[in-house]
Amino acid sequence: MGKPEYRTTMRSHICGSIDRELIDKKISLCGWVNKRRDHGKLIFIDLRDFSGLVQLVLDPAFSSQAYVSGKDIRNEYVIKAEGMVRKRAEDAVNPSIPTGEIEVVISSLTVLAASKTPPFMLEHRERVDENTRLKYRYIDLRSSEMQRNLRLRHSIKAAARQYFDSSGFIEVETPILAKSTPEGARDFLVPSRYHPGKFYALPQSPQLFKQTLMFSGFDRIYQIVKCFRDEALRADRQLEFTQIDLEMTFVETDDVMDIIEGLFRTVFSQVLGIELETPFRRITWRESMEKYGSDKPDLRFGLAISDITGIFSGSSLQIFKKAVDSGDNIKCLVLPDAAAFSRRDLDGLVEAAKESGAGGLAWIKVGDDMSFQSPITKFLSGQEVSDLTSTLNLAPGSLLLIVADNFTTCCKVLGDLRVLLAKKLDMIKKDVFEFVWVYDFPLFEWDEEEARLTSIHHPFTSPDEEGKKLLDKEPLKVKSKAYDIVLNGSEIGGGSIRINNAGLQQKIFKLLDMDEDMVEKNFGFLIDALSYGAPPHGGIALGMDRLAMIMGGLDSIREVIAFPMTQSAMELMTGTPSEVSRKQLEELSIELAETEDN
Repeated sequence: MGKPEYRTTMRSHICGSIDRELIDKKISLCGWVNKRRDHGKLIFIDLRDFSGLVQLVLDPAFSSQAYVSGKDIRNEYVIKAEGMVRKRAEDAVNPSIPTGEIEVVISSLTVLAASKTPPFMLEHRERVDENTRLKYRYIDLRSSEMQRNLRLRHSIKAAARQYFDSSGFIEVETPILAKSTPEGARDFLVPSRYHPGKFYALPQSPQLFKQTLMFSGFDRIYQIVKCFRDEALRADRQLEFTQIDLEMTFVETDDVMDIIEGLFRTVFSQVLGIELETPFRRITWRESMEKYGSDKPDLRFGLAISDITGIFSGSSLQIFKKAVDSGDNIKCLVLPDAAAFSRRDLDGLVEAAKESGAGGLAWIKVGDDMSFQSPITKFLSGQEVSDLTSTLNLAPGSLLLIVADNFTTCCKVLGDLRVLLAKKLDMIKKDVFEFVWVYDFPLFEWDEEEARLTSIHHPFTSPDEEGKKLLDKEPLKVKSKAYDIVLNGSEIGGGSIRINNAGLQQKIFKLLDMDEDMVEKNFGFLIDALSYGAPPHGGIALGMDRLAMIMGGLDSIREVIAFPMTQSAMELMTGTPSEVSRKQLEELSIELAETEDN
């Protein structure tokens, strides 16, 4: 397929396409004034469109009309310019832009739209407060950064669609106005005018619709779909977001993983020109937690966590003795060449550990003579010192960071410290994409606040074959057929092999403390559908926004979304959310309660 044709009745070329081959050719351009420089006898204009910049020259000897018109032009004016392409003088070549070898001497200039003084200059975008950029998003989107980001996003979607089509998938749209079901985060509710007192819910995912399509005989389906979750926002999370969702029949875990690895090979090759090596690394949830303290490990650096519980089986240090006696863990990180950390640095690490949930953090410096320097040194036996040295391969300059607590807390705290230290010590490789599959997740976790089991992924995830035998007696030991795909420490997708048996699905609902009336009200259609011959099936949902963010080397998904919300859940350009009229509320049979703002 050739390059797109951008010629219109108003322009012959786009700004970024002007090159040496067009020298002495007459062309017409349209765009925004990026910068104007008046040198008295000559006026220079940098004209910008989505494709880049080109320099225009207004010379009264060439066209008095263009020169006079250029006197009143300012930044962000929209203009049409006709003229002749010529080679720049050698000392005027600008190697920083693709069009830097040429310029266009203008014979005719027309102002298509004037502009007020913009609230910020695009070349100073990185210095502008994000809220200001979001309020004036229509200006911010003109920047080369946002043009690049949204085109990157488009390219990812285009490559994905091409891959799915060649792999036998069909694209099927599922409803946006759906049923509210208790399976995840808080729903966004939409009142029904036709059925007063009843509500639709915006889908948190198309999960149940995807499964229903599998029951209906469609072998492979996908969609690139908007989803909605009313939860706390952060740099990589929005209230509305885009997923690449797919579902397949007659598959096991390896089949889904193979399809997704093929997808990423295609996307990275076509969009970034990077050839990924597959298969990706695969580790169990347990290994991921034990080694990296997270179920979404960043593998661009080392710093694996070590378990040293056995070394302290006879410890005289009370906190270690208590951990061993109660069946808890003692785990540590070892930093090579980090003994130069100051006491202030170490105190900061102790505070960071406490913020992550630890009761405290023990540290040991290894001196040049292999002596241990630490507040806990006097409690360590010679055997413990020897065992630590040999087990952890300690060397002069090493620093040990030790946490004694339950398994979950030890892993989380050291996992958080692992990432913190990698950033502080500049250990994270740049321009590297490290994928890893994490699988064998527990099926359930215990919710202390609600005193009941909850699903790690969602209640439609199948337990593994061994786990089915443990459901009645030891449900917390049951492993699931769930899998997450992680890239550079961010979960960019999660999926599972689904339950395809009505009896097993009802048992899972019961273990989740859902009574028969609740199940019938919320999932009756699913149980009914499962009773009519449901094939084994599985799928995955990929975070489109998060993937684009990582591929673009960005720190926030707001940079790859055209009109995002702030972390306070507001879209600043249009002023959303906003009040609505009393008439609109009456039509929906809604009456607002008094609030402090009323």
